[in-house]
Amino acid sequence: MDEAFQWAQECGECVQEGLRGVEFPEGLREKLKERFKSYEDLYPHYPYPPVNIYLTREKSLVFEIALAGFEEASISLEFRGDYLYFSARAPQEGEPAEGVQYFKRRLRLASIEEQRYYVPADKFEQSAVQARFRNGLLRVTVPARPEAQQPRGFKVNIAGEEGPRGA
Repeated sequence: MDEAFQWAQECGECVQEGLRGVEFPEGLREKLKERFKSYEDLYPHYPYPPVNIYLTREKSLVFEIALAGFEEASISLEFRGDYLYFSARAPQEGEPAEGVQYFKRRLRLASIEEQRYYVPADKFEQSAVQARFRNGLLRVTVPARPEAQQPRGFKVNIAGEEGPRGA
């Protein structure tokens, strides 16, 4: 089972690193890159821990991060620019007691290095973020900025050869 866990972790790291080292049929790698390039920087896929990211009806951005076995004090959240940075230290696992034989051992707590998630400051009120850690689930809610504070688009006047229209 340790080999399977190691393989899954390596596979996830390969996906996270842009599928380097994975053999694909000719041209498929470029098609995948082209198809998913607009999503590559906003919400990257981290293989661990499991995360749900969604918008509520009120347009708040919510992150639900599964952290069973972690202590609240080991979790770090920080905004830097348009990104929310998240990391957590795993508790130290002791050696199993002598004579213990695992039939299945899939729960492996690993520290989480800095992960970043896109939370644009012009759309969300980062200073009003709320985070709650309960029953191994970290829920981070970032409320939307009021519509009046969001920059609006504006009409661009098009000048023809005779000058601006309507002049």
